Amino acid sequence: MDRYIVGIGDALWDCLPEGRKIGGAPANFAYYMMQFGFDSLAVSAVGDDDLGREIRETFERIGLNHILEITEYPTGTVTIDVDENGIPTYDIKENVAYDYLTYTPQLEEIAGRCNVVCFGSMTQRNPVSRKTIRKFIEAVPQTEETYKVFDINLRQNFYDKEIISESLRLCNVFKINDEELVVVKHMFGYEGKSDHEACMSLIKEWGLKFLILTCGVNGSHVFTENEHSFMDTPKVEVADTVGAGDSFISAFMATILKGKSVREAHAMAVNVSAYVCTQLGAMVECHEIDA
Repeated sequence: MDRYIVGIGDALWDCLPEGRKIGGAPANFAYYMMQFGFDSLAVSAVGDDDLGREIRETFERIGLNHILEITEYPTGTVTIDVDENGIPTYDIKENVAYDYLTYTPQLEEIAGRCNVVCFGSMTQRNPVSRKTIRKFIEAVPQTEETYKVFDINLRQNFYDKEIISESLRLCNVFKINDEELVVVKHMFGYEGKSDHEACMSLIKEWGLKFLILTCGVNGSHVFTENEHSFMDTPKVEVADTVGAGDSFISAFMATILKGKSVREAHAMAVNVSAYVCTQLGAMVECHEIDA
């Protein structure tokens, strides 16, 4: 790789009603970026157990480049229940391998050659991985062509204002959904503002290049300092929505990296995420989808 596109954080097993599938938002990001034609890298940690070995073997089989540190802790799992509308709820196990991801000379070298990195809030619940993720992002070069994507992914109680504030300081692309925006508006004293006003305040306060707001069946928005794109959500038969947000931000960033407009990137993201909703699990083959 000349330049790295990295998803750093959790690689785990989504334990769905129909069986278990590999997931974890940063790993999903790397997987989708690979499908869109980019050399990408999933960075996480797994246990010295059968579940960890299966993740490594699967990534090797599908051709996904990875650094999966082996720890003494078990490989992460999430029990997911899906309601009749395909909406998931999560039971996320704690004290698992990705909570103890350590910063190494290899990661420092990769960070110095990284032009896109995606990270979330959940893997920062433990001080060990939180320190690693922050050091990695701070080591990524700060250029006009560098994108540091904070896909917030609020889960259970694994976040606080300090984690969100520091992540916003480190990022220049912010992905959030409408339910998460309610939490963030309360956290930063934006309750009296409309969603549009709150998004513009976040852009100005944190110096963001893009803010992406997804609202489920009610459409999605992409904000920049001078532009606002809204698109309706396609009507599809939903199998589940696991991984839809990860595919959305991946498709958007891949299209931006190919030199397309915000509107074109938004259209690709909408179509890809809609298709992912028709399939089971977080990692779905979708490289032939067009905007």
